[in-house]
This record gives sequence, C-alpha cells and structure tokens, in this order.
Amino acid sequence: MKRIQHTVRAAAVAALLAAGFAGAAHANKPWYDMGRAPTPAEIKAWDIDVRPDFKGLPKGSGSVRHGQEVWDAKCASCHGEFGESNEVFTPIVGGTTKKDIETGRVANLRLEAHYPQRTTLMKVPTISTLWDYINRAMPWNAPKSLSVEDVYGVVAYILHLGDIVPEDFVLSDQNIAEVQKRMPNRNGMTTDHGLWLPNYTFSGKPDVRNTRCMKDCPVEGDIKSMLPDWARDSHGNLLEQQRIIGPTRGLDTTKPPRKEPLTQRVSMTAPVPAGVAQADPGAAAKALLAKNACTACHGVASKIVGPGFNEVAAKHKGKADLEGYLVDKIKSGGQGVFGAIPMPPQPQVSDADAKAIAAWIAAGAK
Repeated sequence: MKRIQHTVRAAAVAALLAAGFAGAAHANKPWYDMGRAPTPAEIKAWDIDVRPDFKGLPKGSGSVRHGQEVWDAKCASCHGEFGESNEVFTPIVGGTTKKDIETGRVANLRLEAHYPQRTTLMKVPTISTLWDYINRAMPWNAPKSLSVEDVYGVVAYILHLGDIVPEDFVLSDQNIAEVQKRMPNRNGMTTDHGLWLPNYTFSGKPDVRNTRCMKDCPVEGDIKSMLPDWARDSHGNLLEQQRIIGPTRGLDTTKPPRKEPLTQRVSMTAPVPAGVAQADPGAAAKALLAKNACTACHGVASKIVGPGFNEVAAKHKGKADLEGYLVDKIKSGGQGVFGAIPMPPQPQVSDADAKAIAAWIAAGAK
C-alpha cells in the first residue's frame, strides 16, 4: 500500500514539475500560443512555384494560337504585339539566333557584342522561369488571373516569337522538358557566384565583403545612388504608404529633402508623425490608388509611365461629366490623350473604387 502511495505521489510531483516547466516555457515565449498550423489546403494555395526540374508544374497545355489571343488582350499593351516592348518595358523577344538555339549560348551576351539591350529570351536559361513568373505575377494589373491553359499558351507564344517552337505548337507538361533543350541561353548559367548550391556547399566568391551584423550595424562607405529631387514623389508620398508600426518611417516626400543624416534611427515607439494618411483628406482615395496598383504607372504630381494625377485633373478641368469620363478611362483604358503610351484596361478595379478615384481626380487630385 505504501509503495502504491509513493508511486502516486511521485507521479503527482512529476506532473506538477512538468506543468511548471511548461508554464515557464510559455511565459518565456509570448508567441507560443499565437497563430495555428496551416491547413494542407492553405499550404497548397501558396506552394505554386515551378522549379527548373519542373517540379510543381501543373498538368495542362496551351497552344501558340491561344497564347497569342491572351497576349493581344492582356499583354500587348505593355509588351508590344510581338514582345518588342511598347515604350513601357524592355523587350521580351529579340537578340537570339538559330545558332544560339543550337549551342545554348547567346552570342549577343558576350562582352565584345554590341546588341542594343538584353531581352528576356537572351538572358533567361529556363522555361520554368517564364512559366512561374507569368503564372504568379502577370498581367501586371491582375496577377494570378490567368488560367493554366492561358499560361502555357502565353509561354508558347513567347517561345514562338523567338523561333524556339513553330506556330502550330502546343506546349504542355509532357513536352516542356524537350523544349527546354532549345532555350537559347540554357548553357549560360553559372554557379560561380558564391551562393548555395543544391548540395549546400559554396562555389565561387561572394560579391559582398560586409561583416556579419544583426544590431547597431555600422554604416560603411558612401551612398552612390539617390533618387533626384524631381523623382522623390513619383510613387506618391512615402509617408502615407509606410506602416506606422516598426522601426522605420517613410519620408514626407511632398516636402524638401531632410537635412538629417540617413543613419538617424527612429524609435519603435515613436509617435506617428504629423501629416500621415489619417490627417490627409485625400487619404482614402490614395489608399485605393495603392490597392489597385495605380501608383505603379502614375505619380500624384509626377509622370512615371503615365501622367501624374494632378496633370490629369488639370487637363480635364471643367469637362462635362468628368467623373463618368474618368471611370470609363480607368475601366476601358485608352491611348493618345497623354502621348503614344497606352493605358491598359483595368477591369479588375471595382465600380465603387473607380468612382471614388475618379471623384478624387475630378476634385483636383489633392
């Protein structure tokens, strides 16, 4: 009986000690009970990358013809009808030859070559890079909106423009590895860059020589590149776009440059600077501009790819039914009012957002 009681007491003590240690561990780790484990469905939704060995590539196919239809509708406004660029981005196609397809090395990438610029097909060594990027990031105004067939088709169309596949070709998960063998720069990759290799060893020399540092790191060297004053507000006021938590604050780019050194630190508990979005009467509209990626092409007061919103407001001041006109331009796109560069249609912008943005511009974009 005493032996049983002793065993019970020992078990009770062990349980109390375990509870105490668990409590201490919990107390020392405030993040212990935060969040939850992701579900398989959530992981699957994020796990969409396609590797050079084509792991992750979904089953499916798409023809050059289908790709051209998608391209004309959703890609040509920025990249040109034949991938030659349309004053917005550098060309995707060009600079490769049939000889490059045979050798897997692009002659125009050699130092002695004088080709005007490096196109995508000149540089990219793997089809998986094209597939993965188009799938996750294109079109610019509506990423992840393309179907699997659309992505296969657009990739096939780009490859056809580079004479890598014929015009009647259908690209699929079954033949993509064979097409990879015709990529013009497939043999242009190098591991002499000081980065990790698949076997977790280093190769080559890294291009940085900094000392490891995680706190109060010294600032070494001089700043070699700064945005000119006229471009500080190209993407809107940075102060309004920066989160008001954490150690950094965006500069108020509507004001002259600060005289303080760039190494000045801001406390994580610093008060919110005056003039942040909450105090800006146009904050709601500017938030919609950021939400719908409008500031990728338009500054508030400065031209980027398209005109600044102030310029749009000034040009159309007094126009009858200006808000309706602007809503139509936002949703349908257009060309010629501010030059030759076209504005792609933005059908993904909701009617409510388009009306709110149009009203803000019509009121002067302030």
